[in-house]
This record gives sequence, C-alpha cells and structure tokens, in this order.
Amino acid sequence: MIAAVASFAAVSFGAAAGVGAGHARLTSPAGRTGAGSLTSAAGVKGAAGIGVPIGASAQPPNAQGAASAPTVRTTVGTQLPRQLIVPDVLAVIQTGIPDADVPKIRKLGGVRGVLVVSGGAIRIGGKPANVIGVDPGSFRSWTPVAAAGDQALWQALNSDQFVAATAAQRTLGLARGHSYPVTAATEAQLTFGGAAGLGLPGVDAVVNRSVAARLGLVPDLAVLINAPADNLATLVAQVRAVTGAQSHVVSLQPVTVGPPGPLPVDTSVPTGRPTTYLQLYQESAARYCPGLSWTVLAAIGEVESGDGANVGPSSAGALGPMQFLPSTWKIWGIDGFGDTGAPNIMNPFDAVPSAAAMLCADGAAHGGSALSSAIFAYNHADWYVNEVLAIAREYAAGA
Repeated sequence: MIAAVASFAAVSFGAAAGVGAGHARLTSPAGRTGAGSLTSAAGVKGAAGIGVPIGASAQPPNAQGAASAPTVRTTVGTQLPRQLIVPDVLAVIQTGIPDADVPKIRKLGGVRGVLVVSGGAIRIGGKPANVIGVDPGSFRSWTPVAAAGDQALWQALNSDQFVAATAAQRTLGLARGHSYPVTAATEAQLTFGGAAGLGLPGVDAVVNRSVAARLGLVPDLAVLINAPADNLATLVAQVRAVTGAQSHVVSLQPVTVGPPGPLPVDTSVPTGRPTTYLQLYQESAARYCPGLSWTVLAAIGEVESGDGANVGPSSAGALGPMQFLPSTWKIWGIDGFGDTGAPNIMNPFDAVPSAAAMLCADGAAHGGSALSSAIFAYNHADWYVNEVLAIAREYAAGA
C-alpha cells in the first residue's frame, strides 16, 4: 500500500494580483509520480538515464576515476532529456524564494538538483487553478516519462501556449487548440496546448517564463528539490530551516508500508552484450538473478549513481555505478557478460551483475517481504527500501 506522508492542503500558491487568495490549494497526492530516468527502449517507456548508451552520459565501462554529475541541458527540439530528475521536495514562499536561499539549498547533503519556478493562483476560463512558470528546456527533465517524451507538448509550451495536468484538463473543461482567458495580475488570451501527467500534485497548469511575466506571476515562487539518496524527513526540516517559517516545505514522496506487490520479471530478454543501462538492468536480472525484477536494479542504479552519472567515491567510500563499498565488493564482485580478469567496481558490466547476485543471495528473487529484506541488506535504511520500491513501481507502470 502507498500512502501519502504529507498533506498539500495547507500549501497555497497564493494569489496573483486580481485573483482571490485561498481558492486554489495544493492537494494530497495519492502516490509519488514521475520517478527516475527512463527512455523509450526495448518497448519500455522509461528512464532517459537508463536508456542512453552506456558511457554516453555516464561513466565509461572501464573508467577508474570518479565522475561528477553531468549538467542537464535540454531543448524543445530534443526528443527526450538525457536524464529525468525526480522532484522529491517542494518549497513554496508566496512572496518568492530569496536568491540567497537557493545556493544554501543546493549545498544541503543529498541534494542533487534544484529548479526554481515562478507561479501563482490564477483563473483559466473563470475557474481557479494553480500555475507555474518555467523554462521548458529545464523543466522537461523534471517531468514524468510520458510528459517528457511528448514532443508536441513542449513545442506548445515554447510557443507561449499553456499546458495542463491531465486531471486539471477535465476539471477545467479544456480542449486542445482552443483559446481561453487566463487571469492573474493581468489577463491574457492563451491557447491550450495539451495535457499530461506532470508529477506535481496541486499544479494545474504550466506556462513558460515569458508568459508568466506577462501574467504577473510571482517570480521564484517555489523550488523543486531532487535528493534521491537522502532521508526526506530530515531534508524537509533542513530546507525549512533555510527558507524560514514563512515557507511551506513538503515531501512529494509517500511512505511505502507492507510488502511490495508483484513487479515485472523478464524471462525473454536479448542475450547480446547490453548497449544501454536499460538493457543492462534487464539482462543482469534475467542472467544473474532469475525471478528478480529488472525494475529493482534500475531503481537502485538511479538512487545510487543516477545510472552511472556520479560514481563516487561517496562520503562512506562507496564506488561505482552501484556504489559498492570496497570491502563488500571483495565478497560480491564478479565478472559479468563474459568479461575476464579482476572484477572492476567501476565497470557497469561487472557492477550491475554483482548487485543482482548479491540481492539474489539475500532472497530478492522471491519477491514480497524477501525482496524488501534484500534491499534493506543492500543499504540498511527503511527510507532506502521505500525509495527503491517506489521508483521500481514507476518503472513497472511505464513498462
């Protein structure tokens, strides 16, 4: 069962001039959305990080040194961002996030990325809604798989149209291609460019920064924070300490309780040497731990290194795309996919199969509570188990 840990009912985007305050508030999510980094590959709509060629946006297979996380840059003309980023925490200040707070948030432990957006409470066709103003190229990386892959959606947003969350399209009665009066500090007639799951509960619509300025939305109203390997309850408190009592800071993640439900297990996957992280996860699960879902390996790879984007060393000395401690690697490190010689902790073709073998030895192939226990053995933290299983479910939903 997935249950939300934070109610958004108390978090308001506030009112833009000319719009009554308090009529549009964030609502409690039914579950976390928009996980990880999947791209379309092998029939799976999934992670941009795990769909790119191994060594293209991640550490080369035989690299010995540590890699720093890449700067994510996208354009409207890009079919998919190179890596998708999961928004884990949202901080909102109705008068705007002070410029000095953003670098402080970036420096908090576990934070991998932040994105500042403008926004406000508005009316679309006379109906209340929450809207954010974004740079389309940057925001695209922070959206769920289906939204990030919808090229027409991003072309519309870049063309000064507005887009909406799927649920908001229904409640607002929007028809694609039609024009609607959008009222904030000023009023503009905007064309509705389409809808998608945005992965941000309470956000009804999105405009680009140019349109946001025309409407008079609050600049830098909110900041999205990505911290996949952090204890989010602690992070929320740290962000609140930075932004002050006037801010609303909430986790976008639910807590997972009880054993995980069934996850997809591939029994027929390509047998050649993998060329993308997606294939590497799929084949490693099938070869080195029959019965283990590839989504679990993919989730661990995302949490630990962003699919090879940051291979350490961590503060604890862990290394490689699956972040093994050298002492653990001595026990579980194996050569994968026909490699010979000493197993290489930095080599994805060794590291991912080794993770599969370790999980298998701890009972991961049996699913249910045994899978939870195996993930806990990989990293001794309940929040880590919840995080991995939440991301794995999202990968499964896109499969």
